Amino acid sequence: MNATTPALIDVDKLVEGVLAGERAVLARAITLVESRKPSHQPAARALLQALLPHTGKAFRVGITGVPGVGKSTTIDQLGTNLTAAGHKVAVLAVDPSSTRTGGSILGDKTRMARLAVDRNAYVRPSPSAGTLGGVAAKTRETMLLCEAAGFDVILVETVGVGQSETAVADMVDVFLVLMLPGAGDELQGIKKGIIELADLIAVNKAEGDAAIRARTAASEYRAALHILAPASPDWTPPVLTISGLANEGLDKLWSEVARHRSVTEASGAFQAKRRAQQVHWMRQMINERFHERLVRDPVIRAAIEDRESRVAEGTLAPGVAAAEIAEMLAL
Repeated sequence: MNATTPALIDVDKLVEGVLAGERAVLARAITLVESRKPSHQPAARALLQALLPHTGKAFRVGITGVPGVGKSTTIDQLGTNLTAAGHKVAVLAVDPSSTRTGGSILGDKTRMARLAVDRNAYVRPSPSAGTLGGVAAKTRETMLLCEAAGFDVILVETVGVGQSETAVADMVDVFLVLMLPGAGDELQGIKKGIIELADLIAVNKAEGDAAIRARTAASEYRAALHILAPASPDWTPPVLTISGLANEGLDKLWSEVARHRSVTEASGAFQAKRRAQQVHWMRQMINERFHERLVRDPVIRAAIEDRESRVAEGTLAPGVAAAEIAEMLAL
């Protein structure tokens, strides 16, 4: 297959291979939907549309936390536990991209050594490439492809910086926030927003001498949650202590993920959230299409450069310039 020639992209064969769980075909399918080449987009859209009926059954779990909190270690151990219990686990790990070169380290397969060689797991590192929120532009599409390939647990690891928490929370069913032991001063500086987004909070590294500090931190986070209005009347985020390194508390953590799904499905919140996410996804893609025209269309790009110069010189009002460019997009 010559991936640069759209006519030679056999979408039917990709669909067949993904549904059969063929890992090499899944990798090619993901590469196709991640492609920025306009010539690849029709085939990518056809592929996603054909696979859509085979998606939506997986647990979609977002995992975030500050660098050093132990996300990768926890995911590696949690995923290993889940595959041992009969699940098929896909990990979509978003790598920070270099702002200078656009490249990324893509080191998740070395940081998740056990899952990387587990036949019932699939680790897909994707460069964030400057995407708002640190989430790879095609993470949602990749998630659907993995579901169609038979993976029933999708774990999305965030970069853990900027607005990545909000971006991931908008595409998953359960949002897990990992914290470090020793709340104290950390609690004073913690972002209120991330606590409000959390469906589960787990204080990690609760092993050895840190176990007592972890339990104290968990108590303080529980107290903080009582001050905030819950995001859902059906669910109060539990605060757990875990150790990804020592494999402690992870079974309880997963039972809470399952309980969250059970509770929200019973209330209808689960289905409502997924519907809202689909609409939000559509609106984001519309915005991306307009942005692509701004970047790729030479006529519009030249017009923008002209308006930018005039705005900088003070001869054209920014609002007037924006309106003129918007009119060009509407043509």
